[in-house]
Amino acid sequence: MLRLIIAGLFICSANFLSAQTHRAKIVTNYGTIIIELYDGTPKHRDNFIKLANQNYFDSLLFHRVIKGFVVQAGDPTSKNATDTAQLGEGDLGYTVPAEIFPERYFHKRGAVGMARDENPEKASSACQFYIVQGKVANDSTFIKARARTNGFEIPEEHIQVYRTIGGIPHLDSRYTVFGEVIKGMEVVDKIAAVETDKYDRPKKEVRIKKVKMLN
Repeated sequence: MLRLIIAGLFICSANFLSAQTHRAKIVTNYGTIIIELYDGTPKHRDNFIKLANQNYFDSLLFHRVIKGFVVQAGDPTSKNATDTAQLGEGDLGYTVPAEIFPERYFHKRGAVGMARDENPEKASSACQFYIVQGKVANDSTFIKARARTNGFEIPEEHIQVYRTIGGIPHLDSRYTVFGEVIKGMEVVDKIAAVETDKYDRPKKEVRIKKVKMLN
């Protein structure tokens, strides 16, 4: 199963953004989320744009929701899934090479990343993406993060972001972050608050109506 390993506020700072202009509107039955894609991760950016322009994401579910962690979508089998189906295995038959740059792109609240299996190259799923809700970090958070990121030293400026608005620091250096929410984090919070079953699937469907590139 394609899963992340489990362990507000929102700011946009020039220190954390690349000079990209690609934005996508994700319309859900809970509201609309606007994300900006990083030019510094061109393989992931272009793959997401391709799928959006092909209307691939339309009618898919947010099939994995964990409050204080992430909301995840993109499984193609979720489009016509029964209410009791276990989701998360679906993919498109290819992977996207890892573009992991934790010194620049990190798992702050609102970050958008790609799920993956346990392949040693850390290549991403072709289609399953997640949005970080996260939690405000404390000292123990960073102790655990260091133990799970193979010694990656989180930059001090990132630590301050994690302490202020939150995120998931233990995922840094392990998954590709390729964008961030610039509008609609309140929608992410609403999705994250829904009741879920033992497989983290919402009991009441959270569906993507449309993903459209804005520029």
